[in-house]
Amino acid sequence: MWHSFALEHPSGPTAGNMYFLTPSTALAGARIVRKVLEDPLLSEDEDDMQDWTEEEIVFLHWRLLQDVQALALPETPLDEKLATLRWIFTEPEKDMRPFSFANCLRVVGCSPLSPIAYCGAVDCETVRAFIAAGAKRWLEETLSRYPSWVSEALARNPEWIDAQLTRNPQWINEQLKRLTQQRDLFA
Repeated sequence: MWHSFALEHPSGPTAGNMYFLTPSTALAGARIVRKVLEDPLLSEDEDDMQDWTEEEIVFLHWRLLQDVQALALPETPLDEKLATLRWIFTEPEKDMRPFSFANCLRVVGCSPLSPIAYCGAVDCETVRAFIAAGAKRWLEETLSRYPSWVSEALARNPEWIDAQLTRNPQWINEQLKRLTQQRDLFA
């Protein structure tokens, strides 16, 4: 059976074989969420599991690569940018794993089922170098939207900020709200 993909949740009823890609699949660890069927008593056991077609798997590799485009957008949340950069610049020994950045480039570039025109093998390190050249500017553009303490904290301890955002993507928003409420108490 074929499955359908949607980049947004449809407003009306859909078939039971409709799948939704989460907004940031790199951030979500390539998580795919299956539409919850209207009947809550239906269980998902192995009999309900369906194999993916090769075309669907290639499409998922392509969809993961779409997150890279969001790096250049200032409005992309900081946690999403950090997660995408972590995925792109992962350890070299992870490059051959399914859905790694390098593997996504290989699958999308070489598969005849790819949604893009055939381009052949893509040099992952060349793409990484291009992304690395723009990453600082892209992060600065996003950080300019936050109070200065966020940029300063990221410069002083990037691993700690990354860990906070990985644990809770709303961490910065919660800190901003907390600081605003504290200032109101002393106004």
